This record gives sequence, C-alpha cells and structure tokens, in this order.
Amino acid sequence: MGRSRFILFIGLILLGTSLAANLLFLSKETKIIPKTHFVHLAPVFEEELVEGDDSQGQRIAKIELYGLIAQEIPGKIGASMVDDLILQIRQAAGDDSVAALVVHIDSPGGEVTASDTLYRELALTRENKPVIVYLDSVAASGGYYTAVGGSHLIAHDLCITGSIGVIMQTLNFEGLSKIIGVSALTFKSGALKDLLNPTRPATEQEKKLVQDMIQETFDRFSSTVAKERGFDPGQLPGDLADGRIVSGQKALELKLVDGTGYLDDAYADARQIAKLPEDAPVIRYVAPFYWGRVLRLLGQNSETSTQ
Repeated sequence: MGRSRFILFIGLILLGTSLAANLLFLSKETKIIPKTHFVHLAPVFEEELVEGDDSQGQRIAKIELYGLIAQEIPGKIGASMVDDLILQIRQAAGDDSVAALVVHIDSPGGEVTASDTLYRELALTRENKPVIVYLDSVAASGGYYTAVGGSHLIAHDLCITGSIGVIMQTLNFEGLSKIIGVSALTFKSGALKDLLNPTRPATEQEKKLVQDMIQETFDRFSSTVAKERGFDPGQLPGDLADGRIVSGQKALELKLVDGTGYLDDAYADARQIAKLPEDAPVIRYVAPFYWGRVLRLLGQNSETSTQ
C-alpha cells in the first residue's frame, strides 16, 4: 500500500470514529420528538465513587474546580469550564440522593465575571444543601471569590489564599517603535476608541477610566467577601484590601475560613453537617465524552484574563 493510500486509510478510520462518537453523544444528549423536532438537553455527568460505602442511600457530591477560572471557550468549540462546573453543581443540587456538596478548589483565580458566576451558583445551592468548600494548595483571588459562596470553608494550613483585589496590566511599545523606526496610524470615531493603544502614552483620561473600572470591580469583590464572612460593609481585616496573600492558618485567624485541615476533614464536616453516617459515600462527576471537549482541552493554552 502506497504512502498516500495509507494516509487516506488512516484518515477514513479517524473520520468514522469521529462520526460514531458524535452520534453516540447525540443519542445521549438529544431527545427525539415526533415531527422531527429536536430538544437539546444538558449532558448528564457520570458518577465515580471516591470513597465510602456505595450501598448507603445518601451521598456527598465532590465538585472539582482546578486551574484558571475562565468563561472563555478556546476556539469557540465545546462548553467552557464554568459551564461544566455549573452543570455539575446543578446536577448535584437536583439529585435527592445527594445530601451535601464538597467543592474542592485549587485555583489561582481568573476572570472576575466567571468567578462571580460560580460564587452565585454556590450561594444559590447552599440555600437547600450544605456546600462545604475545601481550599487546597491555592485558592486566591477569583478562587477565594468563588469559595465564599459556600456555607462552610476549610483551608489547608499551607494554602495560599486571599489576594482580594483586581489587576489589569498592559505593555507600551512606544519607545521600541521609535528605536526600530515603526510608527502607527490610528483612525478612530472617539477619543477612547483605542483605549491603551500600546504605540503611544496613555492619556490621563484613559488612566482614570481604567482605574475607575478596577475600583468598581474591587468594590464588588470586597463587599461580597465582607457580606459572606460577616465583616463590616467595605471593611476587610488585616490590611487584606491591599491584595496580599495569606496562608490557610492566617486566613483562619482573619476569619476568612471556618477551619483548617485536609480534604478528608472536609468530607467529615460534610457528613456531620448533613447528618450522614461516617461511611457515607463520596462521588465525583465525570464529564461525558465529545469532540468539542477534547478540542477545548487541547486549546487550554489560549490567553485568559486573570485578576
């Protein structure tokens, strides 16, 4: 078999596999209704036992929030990580056999809107079920913003948390442009249409506009933390308003968390709060397979705005 035929043969196999996988995905996620109308349903995440006696009736659902918090969809294909997490949270919230949730966070933060969206989802869920949040190695900035939506927060002693603040950075190439002899021509409809153009100095008007936006976002972040942790409105303890990070132990002293420990302690607290036996099972959700998710994972190196 020639090389070109071999490549064609492999290509046909991959194409057939792709079509079969997508048909399987559609059969699981699409309900066929008479008269060729289709209703797209949210994917149902499969369950995987983490620990405990699976024969017990009531269970704990573990939700995993790892990495940068981003609403962005790399390549605009497939669900975003925020969408995935919301679907898992809602699946647990709507499952009568799930008595409590443990949200495992290991994240340096991310997009402020995405963090606020997840915070709200946890806050809504805790109205009906306990939501225990475990802050692992890192749960800073947007990671902590999300965490305060839980009903009970536990941090590892050495966890890096805090970083309550907002940051925006940009580069300016004006000096470099002059050195290499490159100039930019900008045609715009308004004075601020090319906000923070890197080929010229930022104007005072631009600096004020950006700083006002940063302050508005910070006020939302800090007021949310103050409300959820029982601080006076607009007041954060221990000079936390300057954006500093703190350890899990220090976070406990500042009342940013309710306790310190390990993931097992979070499970134990969830069982106690939900009045479950000590061997009550813990399950986690496994995302269903489809090509959009694979392509999204392959595109994780795309640029993401961070706090």
